[in-house]
Amino acid sequence: MMKIGVLGPVGSGKTTLIEFLTEYFVRKFGISVGIITNDVVSNYDAMRVYENLVIRKKIIPKENVVGLVTGGCPHTAIREDPSMNLRALEKLTRRTKVEVVFIESGGDNVMSTFSSLLADYTIYVLDTSAGDKYPGKGGLGISESDLLVINKIDLAPYVGADLEKMRNDAEKVRKGKPTVFVSLKTGEGVDSLINILREELAIEGILRI
Repeated sequence: MMKIGVLGPVGSGKTTLIEFLTEYFVRKFGISVGIITNDVVSNYDAMRVYENLVIRKKIIPKENVVGLVTGGCPHTAIREDPSMNLRALEKLTRRTKVEVVFIESGGDNVMSTFSSLLADYTIYVLDTSAGDKYPGKGGLGISESDLLVINKIDLAPYVGADLEKMRNDAEKVRKGKPTVFVSLKTGEGVDSLINILREELAIEGILRI
């Protein structure tokens, strides 16, 4: 089983990314996927995932979705004290067999990371509408994540975000670790995203390529 932690600021597209990858993994690869969402004060993301992937599209069964309400600092529940998420992971894997589990953090700042006890692989999500300064700001989430996803590139012209600047800054900060630029709305860049994750799934022995 591969545990993929997904983190990034509120509104960057974490839940949308997880929904997209879950549907792709299930339909294209035949992989069983589980999802754990973290919210500070509600189960909003879990309810959204349940509505989209369980009820509407019937991609995964209902027992494959777990929603957590952390009630405090979002990165504490994934790093300093991940016990709540570890219990949820144990519960999930006890009631259903999954090959990949996505664990979505609540909205995070650039210093957030996942505990190695909780995630085998981490994806940090930024979006262009927040401005083109973020990759250059660095921070553990941006510099140390296994994959940086810069999302909503279709919005860049409307908010004055310089994608080339973001690309250059990401290369400097991440020192060779992969970064992909995507629009989940238009599909631009999605092939690069899938190819990177396909290789990681192969390394974990979940998928043959």
